[in-house]
Amino acid sequence: MVPPVILDIEASGFGVGSYPVEIGYVDANGDVWSAQVQPDADWLHWDKEAEKLHQQSRQSLEAHGQTAKEIATHLNRVFAGQTVYTDGWYQDFVWLHSLYEAAGFSPRFKLEDLSVTLTPEQQAVWHETKQSIRDAFALQQHRASTDAKVLQLTWLKTAEMATVLTE
Repeated sequence: MVPPVILDIEASGFGVGSYPVEIGYVDANGDVWSAQVQPDADWLHWDKEAEKLHQQSRQSLEAHGQTAKEIATHLNRVFAGQTVYTDGWYQDFVWLHSLYEAAGFSPRFKLEDLSVTLTPEQQAVWHETKQSIRDAFALQQHRASTDAKVLQLTWLKTAEMATVLTE
C-alpha cells in the first residue's frame, strides 16, 4: 500500500498577513524533509503565541531560514506533476500561495485535502489513531515534518484497520 505524500506548513499565526515559517513533508517512502522559511520583506505579521507553539523566533528564521525561492524551487523539483496532500487544506493553500508569490513563480504540483483519500472506515478511527501514534512515538507537535509524518503513519494505520474491517 502506497501512502500519500503529505505536506505540512507551520505559520507565523492565523488570519490576514500570516505566512509560512516552516514547511515539511513526508514522501511515499516515508522519508521526511523540512525547512525553516526566511520571512520575505513584506511579511510583517508575527504572533508571539505561534512563536511559543513552534519554538522558532522570527530572528532565528531570518538568520537560518531558506528563502521562499529556494524552498519553492525544491518543492517544484520534488513534486512536479504530483498531488500532495495536507490536513489543513484551506489554510495551507493560502500559506503555500504566499510562499510561491514571494518566490515569483507557481507551484508545479497540486495541493489537495487529505480527507479526500480517506474511506469512511478510516475516518471513523482517524482521531483516536492519530493520538495513539503521537503518544507511542512521543513526537513533538507543531513541527512541519513531524506533523506530516504523524499524518502519514495515521493514514497507513487506518488504511490497514479499514482493510481488516472490510475483509
